[in-house]
Amino acid sequence: MKAGRKNLQRACQDGSAVTLAEGESIMQVVTLRGSNLIEVTDGEGVKSLALFPARFQKSFWIKNGNFVVVDASGRDEALESGSKIGCVVSRVLFHEQVRALEKSGEWPAIFKSASNSWAGAEETTSQVAKEENSDEDDDDLPPLEANTNRNRTFDVQSDTESDSDS
Repeated sequence: MKAGRKNLQRACQDGSAVTLAEGESIMQVVTLRGSNLIEVTDGEGVKSLALFPARFQKSFWIKNGNFVVVDASGRDEALESGSKIGCVVSRVLFHEQVRALEKSGEWPAIFKSASNSWAGAEETTSQVAKEENSDEDDDDLPPLEANTNRNRTFDVQSDTESDSDS
């Protein structure tokens, strides 16, 4: 592994506090457009295309709903010149970093419900596990039907038991 990637991963694993520089903003990934383009939405709900740099491609994997820090300083100028790409991803945010930003007050209000869904997912899985362990009957569900795709094994009862009784 080259030193650049190793240092990049080490910096993210340290859990260093995320500070936003001038021109940087927090955005949520809406869709992945392919290769190194992603569609993001900012704190006001405006969607734009962002460039996901090659240095991140084999180190970090992002999916819809993840949060990234984007350098959008030249966004207006790029859109005026006719370029579709308005910003560049400078950092991928992990769950711990998102929680730290929420506590610090730098988190946009529009994303508060989206970030709570991460924490809510953990709670819902524990609730589902509790519901599975309950002994209550599910009266709302129809009864299970027999599986017609399997052959039934027939139990052959011998007449020896009936002969011994007499």
